[in-house]
Amino acid sequence: MDSRASATLTVSELMRGRWALTPVTAALLAANLAVFVAMLAHGAGLWHSPNHVQLAWGASFGPATRDGEWWRLGAAMFVHFGFVHLAVNMWALWDSGRFVERLYGHARFLAIYGAGGMAGNLVSLLAHGDRAVSGGASGAIFSAYGALLVWLWRERRQIHPVEFRWLFGGAAAFAAATIAMGLLIPGIDNAAHVGGLVCGALAGRALARPISAHSPAPGVGRWVAAAALCGAVIALVAALPAPEYRWREEQKARTEIREFLAGERRIAERWRTIVETGKTQGASFEELAARIESDITSEYRDSFEQLSALDLDPAAPSAGALEKLKRYAQRRGDASHELSEALLRNDPQRIREALDALRRAPYDAGDKTSPEPAKQ
Repeated sequence: MDSRASATLTVSELMRGRWALTPVTAALLAANLAVFVAMLAHGAGLWHSPNHVQLAWGASFGPATRDGEWWRLGAAMFVHFGFVHLAVNMWALWDSGRFVERLYGHARFLAIYGAGGMAGNLVSLLAHGDRAVSGGASGAIFSAYGALLVWLWRERRQIHPVEFRWLFGGAAAFAAATIAMGLLIPGIDNAAHVGGLVCGALAGRALARPISAHSPAPGVGRWVAAAALCGAVIALVAALPAPEYRWREEQKARTEIREFLAGERRIAERWRTIVETGKTQGASFEELAARIESDITSEYRDSFEQLSALDLDPAAPSAGALEKLKRYAQRRGDASHELSEALLRNDPQRIREALDALRRAPYDAGDKTSPEPAKQ
C-alpha cells in the first residue's frame, strides 16, 4: 500500500471514529447543554433570554468585561441566547470538533478551541464596543474550522484529491456561508466568527502534528504562527478603548435604585398608617408632625444622600433614572418637612401647599411616576 492510500485510510478511520476517541468534544457539548438548562431554570427563555440573564451567566459586554471581568471572554463561550442558537452551534461543534480533536489530539484541540473562543470574543468586544451583549460557542467552533483547513492544506499531498476537495471545500464553504449570513442577518456576531477562524488557523499551524512519516516538517512556520497569534492578541487588547462607563458603578447604582423603590413602597405604607392614626385615634397635629418628620422626611433625606454619594458616569444606562430619583427624593423630603412644619403651626394654607408639593414631586422630578431603573 502506497503512502497516499495509507493516508487516505487514516483520514477515513478518523471520520468514522467512536465517541470514546473524542472526550473533549463530548465534554464541551455536555457543558453547553448543562449551562443552557441551568439558565432555563433561572429565568432564561427557551427561544430568547433577557439581557440581564445573559449577563448574569457570563455573556461578554464591553463595560463589564473591560471593567475587570475578563473571565467573561471564556464564560461567554457557554452562554446561548435561545434553543435555535444552541442547536446550530452544537451541530457545528459535533460536526467539526470530533474530527479536529482526532487530528490534533485532546489537549491541543482544547487549546485551539479555548483560544479561538476567547480571541473571537475579544475581536467582538473591539468591533461592538459597549453596544452589544455577546455570547455563544461560534467563535470557538470557527477556530476548529480554521485549524481543520490549515491541517488539510498541509497534508493535502497525502490525502486523496477527491477526499481533500470534499473535506477542504466543505469546511471552507461552511465558514464562508456563515460569514455571508452574518452580513445579511442582524444579530449574528461576525466579528467573533472571523476572530475565531483566524485564531484557529494560526493556532492550528502552531500546534499541527504529522499524520505520518511523510507529513511536512513543522519548520519555522510553527513559530511564526505562534508569534503572530500572540502579537495579534496583544494588539487587540491594546486597541480596546476605555469603556464609556464603569460596570461596577452601574451595578451599584442599579442596586441603590432597587432599594430606593422598595423603600418608596414602605414609605407609602407609612403614609397610610399616619393618615389612619389621625382619623381613628384623633392624633394631634404635633403628633402627626413628629411622625411625618421621623418616618417620612428622614427616610427621603437619607435616600437622597445615598443616591448622591454614587459616582456614576453620565453615559451609564442608569444615570438618567438616578438623577430623576435624586430630584424626586429631594422634593418629597422637602415637601414632607414643610407639611410637618405647617401642621405644627396649624396653618391650613401651608398644609395645602405642602400636600400639593408632595403630589407634584414625581412630575417635578421629570416623570409622571417614580422612574424605573434602566435596563440593558
